[in-house]
Amino acid sequence: MTVRGPEEKTTARARGLRQIENDAEEKLWSDLRNRRLNGFKFVRQFPIGPYFADFACRDAHLVIEVDGSQHADSVHDRRRDAFMVAEGWSVARFWNVDVLSDIALVLETIIAILDGRIVDEVRSYDFNFAPARRL
Repeated sequence: MTVRGPEEKTTARARGLRQIENDAEEKLWSDLRNRRLNGFKFVRQFPIGPYFADFACRDAHLVIEVDGSQHADSVHDRRRDAFMVAEGWSVARFWNVDVLSDIALVLETIIAILDGRIVDEVRSYDFNFAPARRL
């Protein structure tokens, strides 16, 4: 079997993660896949260093994370976000419940980031955005 990319272990892990996505991730993916969101190409479970982004737009260097309540005030997530930001990736985090209950708002927020209308750090209860560190 031929595996895309140089890291068989990484590819296998990403495939495994795609098999266990939750309802919110599945719903968001249906709007992000196949360039459905303003022509931007997103991929799922994209490896960045030792981490896997739920969704990533490589052209815009944007990571989208969809989180459940277990991620509230997570030190691991802050460390993970800091790593990705230092690597030149912006990170947007949405709650599962918001994706499931108001997908239109989530998509509009992603478009605003992609269009450059949201560029500064945002820290709130229902949405966090960490812009990439300028390299």
